[in-house]
Amino acid sequence: MHLLLCLGPGEPAVDAFDSAVERATEADDDVTVAVFGDSEDRERLTAHARDRLEGVDVPAELRELESDPASRLVELAEEEGVDRIVLSGGERSPLGKIQLSRVAEFVLLNATTTVTLIR
Repeated sequence: MHLLLCLGPGEPAVDAFDSAVERATEADDDVTVAVFGDSEDRERLTAHARDRLEGVDVPAELRELESDPASRLVELAEEEGVDRIVLSGGERSPLGKIQLSRVAEFVLLNATTTVTLIR
């Protein structure tokens, strides 16, 4: 299976990415990693992704998305022919309802492939 792992700013996104890499390793999946955020975030997150992927035996390509990450993630998934998009996003409101990030909502509504949301 070919996965598109999305890595954006914030600790929940980093934790979700680490969990997804672990599962991809166990399943022997091919991985494309899409890193997004401002330039400082992208630099830090790209370094984290490289470090995390060096320690596992997962074929992976790394892509940095500089603008409009939501639509670029959907386009990248179509261009790469991925089987599944994996991203973090979503928290519980005080009333218990899920609140999605702008990126997660756009990807969920517009992707033509399966999307796995890690909270």
